Amino acid sequence: MDREVLTLARLSRILERACSESGPPPLTLPQYRLMAMIGGGTSQASHLAGRLALAKPTVSATLDTLVDRGLVDRTTAPDDRRVTSLSLTDAGRDAVADAEVSMRARLDDVLAHVEQPGLVHDALAALGHGLDVRREERHAARAQA
Repeated sequence: MDREVLTLARLSRILERACSESGPPPLTLPQYRLMAMIGGGTSQASHLAGRLALAKPTVSATLDTLVDRGLVDRTTAPDDRRVTSLSLTDAGRDAVADAEVSMRARLDDVLAHVEQPGLVHDALAALGHGLDVRREERHAARAQA
């Protein structure tokens, strides 16, 4: 049994549950990830699919739900209807913030049971950096292909 993978899977479930209990409106973890990317400046659906490693139809269906719920605005470029810009509504920003507060509380609860939480914070920052570098390498490889 791979303890690191199991630990990450358990933590993911805790964050997923916290996210779905936030709000209203509650968010799924995939919805949160998508909205966090939009809030972070990724404003085109095609870029979101690549960054999240999801199929475009999956992203489109999730976006449709978020638009219908009034959490995301989708604007079509007047000169090219194929290009759409995405942004969070005020309700969307509030939903992301609520989800983050809920997930942070659960993470802090877990960290309260760790002997050296600073080491975990550092490890998570390093893991985040590794994920970013991996994504950039994969993007560069696809661009060259």
